[in-house]
Amino acid sequence: MKSWIKSSNMKTTIIIPTYNEKANLAKLVKAIFSLEIKNLNIIIVDDNSPDGTGKLADQLTFNYPLAVIHRPAKLGLGTAYVVGFKQAINQGAAIVIEMDADFSHNPKDLPLLILEINNGYDVAIGSRRIKGGSVKGWNWWRNLESKWAMNFARFILNLRTQDITAGFRAYNTKVFDKINLDKITSNGYAWQEEMIYLCEKYNFKIKEIPIEFIDRQFGQSKLGLREIIEFFITIFRLKFKH
Repeated sequence: MKSWIKSSNMKTTIIIPTYNEKANLAKLVKAIFSLEIKNLNIIIVDDNSPDGTGKLADQLTFNYPLAVIHRPAKLGLGTAYVVGFKQAINQGAAIVIEMDADFSHNPKDLPLLILEINNGYDVAIGSRRIKGGSVKGWNWWRNLESKWAMNFARFILNLRTQDITAGFRAYNTKVFDKINLDKITSNGYAWQEEMIYLCEKYNFKIKEIPIEFIDRQFGQSKLGLREIIEFFITIFRLKFKH
């Protein structure tokens, strides 16, 4: 696997939105680049983190192929990905990857996502909800809530993908020839379900890869009531709009 990754010629950009991730960011960036993936760079999209995450990200640019987009306030996960994806595409990325900054997604799984895009899939998802996938650190109630909400959305929207809220994904950038990023209206965690809905609508080839999702060890979760409400509103907006 490692020798293949070193020989890959597809330019890959990882988009990492941040808000108060100073405790995690430097370690994560180091772990990613230690994989020695060829033609890899990172774009950090920081929402004016009061803990100094943005300043730390700027310092990391001196040692790694990394760019930082500074935004004036906490503007939401979805818009962070839109800004990051656009910059990556403009810079010639063939693959764009989204991942969290808090080590919920193991950097060692990145080559698996890239491999599936190279194998011809349009979207590769690090999935918690297929055989071999798992969640570590959630209590039974949170796990049950997540499964119920996801299955409800899958039923209403007739989705084949199992883990529709997964935030660890790789896209072949040709996907965005059909999916107009400017027309995606979801901003919080509902961004994930809207993207999967559109990918299935356009019949893109999607591959789910089992991963172990590990709940964050440092910092605070960004999932709040507003994001939960938007998730359910998005289900019905997509159902009756398209």
